[in-house]
Amino acid sequence: MSSRPQSQRDPATDDAVLHFVEKFALLLTDAGMPRMPARVFSLLLTVDGAGLTAAGVAEALNISPAAVSGAVKYLMQVSMVQRGRRPGERRDHYFIGDDAWYHTLGDRDKMFQTLCDTLDEGVQAVGPDTVRGRRLAETRDFFSFLAVEMSRLVERWLQQREAES
Repeated sequence: MSSRPQSQRDPATDDAVLHFVEKFALLLTDAGMPRMPARVFSLLLTVDGAGLTAAGVAEALNISPAAVSGAVKYLMQVSMVQRGRRPGERRDHYFIGDDAWYHTLGDRDKMFQTLCDTLDEGVQAVGPDTVRGRRLAETRDFFSFLAVEMSRLVERWLQQREAES
């Protein structure tokens, strides 16, 4: 175990941290996240705000640079990871920004609306008074409900966080 303070531990050399990273990544994978992005996200959760370079991620997880590239591309697309540079450096650093979960879940309005619009087209295509049409309509209504409730949940989370700080 490292003699540095806990906040300064190097995730690549700390067995307990690496155990957590792999365990949490498995849970995320079981929940539907692709394996490599889950591992990279889990690792980045454990590092300080400055994040890690692609080489640092590759070394810590013992994966190829190509695997890191694909994983961070996915994570950036879903707003779970951010990229930045330290002054004077040429290499990008990947990190979990403040409000990562808020952005990931809260920015789903467009996706939910697109799902609802497409499902509505499906209802019209198969007929609203058919078993298939009712099933598609129920799915559309569920996603519509999720869109409204997700907004409310994010708002409640922000209020709770504000009250606690």
